[in-house]
Order: sequence, then C-alpha cells, then structure tokens
Amino acid sequence: MYECVERCVRAVQSKDARFDGWFFTAVLTTRIYCRPSCPVVPPKVKNMRFYPSAAAAQQAGFRACKRCRPDASPGSPEWNDRADLVARAMRLIADGVVDRDGVPGLATQLGYSVRQVQRQLQAELGAGPLALARAQRAQTARVLIETSDLQMADVAFASGFSSVRTFNETVQEVFALSPTELRGRAHRGSHPTAPGTISLRLPFRAPLTPDNLFGHLIATGVPGVEEWHGGAYRRTLRLPHGHGVVSLRPTPDHIACQLSLTDQRDLAIAISRCRRMLDLDADPVAVDELLSEDPVLAPLVAKAPGRRVPRTVDGAEFAVRAVLGQQVSTAAARTHASRLVQAYGEPVDDPAGGLTHLFPRMDALAGLDPETLAFPQSRRTTLTTLVAALAAGEIDLGAGSDWDRAREQLAALPGVGPWTVESIAMRALGDPDAFVASDLGIRYAARDLGLPTAPKALIAHARAWRPWRAYAVQYLWATGEHPINRIPAE
Repeated sequence: MYECVERCVRAVQSKDARFDGWFFTAVLTTRIYCRPSCPVVPPKVKNMRFYPSAAAAQQAGFRACKRCRPDASPGSPEWNDRADLVARAMRLIADGVVDRDGVPGLATQLGYSVRQVQRQLQAELGAGPLALARAQRAQTARVLIETSDLQMADVAFASGFSSVRTFNETVQEVFALSPTELRGRAHRGSHPTAPGTISLRLPFRAPLTPDNLFGHLIATGVPGVEEWHGGAYRRTLRLPHGHGVVSLRPTPDHIACQLSLTDQRDLAIAISRCRRMLDLDADPVAVDELLSEDPVLAPLVAKAPGRRVPRTVDGAEFAVRAVLGQQVSTAAARTHASRLVQAYGEPVDDPAGGLTHLFPRMDALAGLDPETLAFPQSRRTTLTTLVAALAAGEIDLGAGSDWDRAREQLAALPGVGPWTVESIAMRALGDPDAFVASDLGIRYAARDLGLPTAPKALIAHARAWRPWRAYAVQYLWATGEHPINRIPAE
C-alpha cells in the first residue's frame, strides 16, 4: 500500500487508524516517522515519505514519533493473511528466529538461501532481516524500560542486544531519548504492578467483538493450562528460554496484557504469540465489507462486527487437541486433554491463579501408551501417528510453516479428514481462508439460515467469501447457543 502515495496521503490527512501498521509516514523536515493516525497536524504533502515498515524508516534515518509511538501500532495484516516467503519470514522474525538462530537459521527454516531471503525482504519491506529484527529489539527494549524495574543492562540483554553500548545507541537513535529518559517519562503517574510482572497494552484495529474470541478460548480451555480468572483469560506459555503465564483482558480499545516470564528474553516472542492467538493484526473492515456482500451474512456482521478467529500459541498443541476433539463434545475433548496434561505436562507455579502445567512437549507425548487412552483404537492410532510426526519434525505447524504442504502432510495421516485439517489450518496455521464445511455447528447454522448444508454445496456457496472464510465460520458459529459464543460471567 505504501507505494500508492495518494491513498497514503488521504489516510494521514484523515488520521485514519485503520491504516496503522499498514505503512509509516516519515517527515523530511523533522526526520520523524509516525503512524497514519498521529494526532499532530499533518505535514505538507511534499515533505511526506512512506515506508512499508518501521525498520525501513529507521534505516532511512528517521526516528519514532514520541506522540503516536508508531513502533507500538498493530502489525500489518499481510503477515498473517499470506503464505508466501515474505509473510512466512515476517512471522518467524516476530517469533524471534533471527535473534536465536541468525539469518542463516531463518533461511533454513524457510527453505531458501540467505541471499534470496534478504533480497525479497529488501524488495518488499525496504529492510533486510537484521534490520527488521533490530526494530523488534528496540520495541521490546522500550516495553521493558517502561513496564519493568529491571536494571538497564538486564533490559539490554533481555531485549536481544549483544552489548549495553549497542542497546543505548539503538534506543537513542530510534526514540531520540536515552533509556533513562524513556523510563522517567513512563513512570510519571504510572501504577505499580506485581514483582516480576510486565503489564502492557496490545493494540488492535477496531472494531473488535470479543465474545466469540474469548468465549471460544475459555469454553475449550484445558484445565491446568488455561482458565478464566478475575475477568481475564489466562494460560501457560512454553517459550524458547523458559516458560511464562499470560493474562489477557478485553477492554474497549485494547487488550490488557500481563506477562510473568522466567526469562525476559522471551518477551517479544510471548507478545507476538499472544497477538497471533487473538488475531489482533487482522483488518476487520476489509473482512466485514466482503462478507457483508452476502445478504445472508450481512445481518450477522452488522450485529457484531469485527469478529476475530481464535488461534493458538502453539501449533503442535492445537493439532493434538483437534484430534482429541474428533466426534466428541467440547467437555469430553477437554477431559481427554486434561488427562494428557496431568500425565505428561511439566508442572508450573502460579501464585496469581490456578494454572498448574505446561501443555506436554511432543517428544514427551511420543512415549505415551496408547492403551491408556480412553477412546477408540482408530483415534489412538491417529493421535500417536500425529504425535510421532510432530516430534520428529516431519510436519511443521510453526509460525513460518508452508500452509499447503502442512495440509497435504496432515491429510496423509490415518484418521485425519477435512474437518481436522481445516480446523488446524484455521487455528494453528492461521490461514484466514480455512473452512470447516463439515463441522456440525456450521451445518446447523447453514440450515437455520437457508444455506446449503451438504459440505460440497456449502463450499461452492462460500467461494464468494474468499479469502476470509475462516471469519465467515465465526459469524456462522455465533448463531448458536454454544458457550464458545459468550464470555462467562464471574
């Protein structure tokens, strides 16, 4: 979008927050870059320059605006809506792959050469993987500076910087303030939090209807791993350097997030995974406009616009849970998952609530005895075969996975049919066009709305909803009385 100057100028002049994260506006006279909705008076058009990423603006010598904080805007919807090389690379960078494994590690996971990855990112985003990772480190540093009492040296290394000097120079360059000045500004009028807890706001593009999003996560939550407590959805997180507990509470203009981490280096990754789980980087206006063209869906969209797709923080975990949920009730699926958690999950302490375990690693589940599973032999075979493939790394359901290849590999497993494949594609892979046409709730909704109920006929009708069929699923599910459609009362 940033190449369409006229459209970008209109967005800036109207301070349209819908375009925050789609592009960044740099001002030649001040050498500052902003989000489109920045509250300051828009600059003259001749002084505007547009960039596709904060990293590109920083690389061009611009610093972040202190008013609109462009580094904290919602991410571009493109990285969650596409499955090409650049989108996969951006999801992996957000998941910390460059900081952990370097650019060669990123290229290896993508299956391309380092040169190809660098060239394509530079061409589309105006910055290579190192610059993009640097921009993310700067934002992580800002969050830690403003929301924790860590010593600055600890902040530097927790943010992924190799030295305190590089940390100081980067913060000064990007924000035009020293780390100490940033902390001083943030602590004015701030409210204390529990020791070891990081509190922050997760922005999103309005509108957002939280009912089905949080309702689904809560209704299908695995006891011990997830809970609804104190008006917030809470769950444990398995992270590269340790584990964490996150609390997520919906508010009208942001998601209130509290993170407790065993290793602060996991902050950016934890934030990225939570944003992905809540689908916060979606473009609800584009989605709802297209779905509203169908006269059947239009009233559903008008009633509760901005529905999101409830996703997951761990693709392999969700795949296991999808198999456990085959042809059983939500309550039965939760019971099966809870038994696996108690037997194979790792215990954690949670002084603030009732969480007890991390969901088991795939290598731990690979050792389970099928005879202990309280469901039919065919499903035991499906589960053990899936777990073995995931534990061996034969199927990749991570942030940078190839959606088409993952679908093919899943479909080749015994007992994995279209419902399971599309459920995993929708919630684990994050494909916005995944469609569970054979789902019982979808078929009931189709019947009540006068839509075709046979899967093939419904798929044919749903072609008009592409590429947003996963969002159409949320609107169809919302026609039922299932607990997934509402946030429980305290």
